[in-house]
Amino acid sequence: MLTDADGNEYLDFFAGVAVASLGHSHPRFVSGLTAQLQKLAVGSFTNEPRAALLKLLAEVAPGGLKRTQLYSGGAEAVEAAIRLAKAYTKKFEIVGFWGGFHGKTGGVMGLIGDEWKQKWGPLAPGTHLVPYADCYRCPFKLTHPQCGLFCVEFLRKSLKISTAGAVAAILVEPMQGTAGNVIPPPDFLPAVAAVARENDALLIVDEMITGFGRTGTMFGCDHTETDPDIITIGKGFGCGFPVTGLMSTDEITAAYPFAKPSSSSSSYGGNPLAAAAALTTLETILDEELVENCERVGAVLLAELRRLQEKYEFIGDVRGTGLLIGLDLVKDRASKELLTRAVTEDIFRGALRRGLLLMGYFPRVRINPPLILTESEARDGAAILDEVFAEVARTGRYRQ
Repeated sequence: MLTDADGNEYLDFFAGVAVASLGHSHPRFVSGLTAQLQKLAVGSFTNEPRAALLKLLAEVAPGGLKRTQLYSGGAEAVEAAIRLAKAYTKKFEIVGFWGGFHGKTGGVMGLIGDEWKQKWGPLAPGTHLVPYADCYRCPFKLTHPQCGLFCVEFLRKSLKISTAGAVAAILVEPMQGTAGNVIPPPDFLPAVAAVARENDALLIVDEMITGFGRTGTMFGCDHTETDPDIITIGKGFGCGFPVTGLMSTDEITAAYPFAKPSSSSSSYGGNPLAAAAALTTLETILDEELVENCERVGAVLLAELRRLQEKYEFIGDVRGTGLLIGLDLVKDRASKELLTRAVTEDIFRGALRRGLLLMGYFPRVRINPPLILTESEARDGAAILDEVFAEVARTGRYRQ
């Protein structure tokens, strides 16, 4: 719950864009940071919480990803992952996906998969984008599985025709957040991994949003048992404290020049306070079985939202796994034309008036509550959305 300056309470389906994994002011999180703050907050020397954190990360990581380097921002970690891939492969091109988002700094802006990157000037050379498996809005107008994963075949051909033949890595989110909490079919990520191997490129899986229980497994790639070469972590990893990182193997992280002193480091990455925040968060996720809670409560919330889909014709699609859920609000289901921003902003305000905070101001609604959400709270949130959608249906504005 969130309380505003006037004392109004809100059920939080926003979580600071999937950041507040333990909710707000979780007692264990407050205690962990307070204790560390009373000892030491900054510094790049090895420290107790960082050593414990890195050990625990190695235990929960997918595959053989036992090496972690910590940073303070998401884009910083993704740029470091790209530098690592270039160092290891000795190649320079990076392939991303439509709808993808990996940060706003210069090195990754070219990998933003929509028009946001326009009018900022030159983009980093050697970046390429291909369509993601957003099956509800397939750019090829095909249907899965009859399509035979045509988007992956398009990726395969694009690497041959559109690149310089020097692809260092394919960078992909196992589920896309910014695009609207898009869930690809289960055969998509393994197929992308296969294309990376065919081209002697690394597979970088961006787990900023999907990591640490959000999707009902510890990492998003765990759903398909895909072993990335590198993953990037952040957001819910520190429950709001700015701590991010990359994880990879001993062999890959030993590549020069990445492995040279200071080549991979960060002024704030892994400082004692950041390490304490991430360690406390991860320990709490494990001890309170929040991964399992996400799977269970997410299924309840998804079922409630699908009931609303049957009730309201402007809910075109409901998708999700764990507590990463997306809705497409449309003028009609045949055309799939999205509702206007004027209507969705009314939906956002209508929910807010009733005590629900969610990312409903875009027609591709994103629902990503804290991992501690209960089944009762999930139903309460769905009931509020029912009221809001009933008002939209009465006015008929969605047809405009």
